[in-house]
Amino acid sequence: MTKENNEKVRVFALGGVGEIGKNMYIVEVDEDIIVIDAGLMFPDDDMLGVDIVIPDVTYLTENEERVKAIILTHGHEDHIGGLSYVLKK
Repeated sequence: MTKENNEKVRVFALGGVGEIGKNMYIVEVDEDIIVIDAGLMFPDDDMLGVDIVIPDVTYLTENEERVKAIILTHGHEDHIGGLSYVLKK
């Protein structure tokens, strides 16, 4: 007996790759989106007037009806610090 499974799974990062902070990863299963972490990063010295840096969440706001969950892996600011900004959007 064979079971055919045609779910499409995509995994990609909106932040946190090659840097410390702004951790945010997206898992798409068919049409559902699951967000893993919503972190922030503190600005570099040359970013005058900037208090925090968060990932670009344009993809999430454009697909907000598809977002089913936000999963936080642990409580460090680079993983949860941007959550309040993401939830406002």
